[in-house]
Amino acid sequence: MPLEHPDVKAEIEGLRELRKALRQAEDDFSDLKESNLKAAEIAARASSALAPIGSGPTRGALKATIRAAGTKTAGIIRAGKKAVAYAGPIHWGWPNRRRARVFNPRIRGGPIPAQPFLADGAKNSEGQWLPVYIKTVDGIVRRISGA
Repeated sequence: MPLEHPDVKAEIEGLRELRKALRQAEDDFSDLKESNLKAAEIAARASSALAPIGSGPTRGALKATIRAAGTKTAGIIRAGKKAVAYAGPIHWGWPNRRRARVFNPRIRGGPIPAQPFLADGAKNSEGQWLPVYIKTVDGIVRRISGA
């Protein structure tokens, strides 16, 4: 396709083929949604095994909220919900609760040490979910390159 300017003329060879390949790649990348979901499910199972159980009437509530999701761009592991709003502080830790007591005087106790069960579960199961992801990406690359 020629590009024209009064002083310059350029022609890009293979532009039509490049556009076609990019359109094909966009369609192929929708395959990543399923692959990302499968990978996230594997990591979520591993994370669930590492989740703290707790005690009392909410025993196991955090573990029960661990779930996976997949998009075209990422596999996501989520934990917590409105009734289990403490998933973030349990996973990442909470250095000081003094400031939180200003907003809610019922909050008590000291710092919460981080227990990164989601990150550790994903890291520990990498050998299981990475091949699933690589297989999909390799298939996309082969289809794009026409192999």
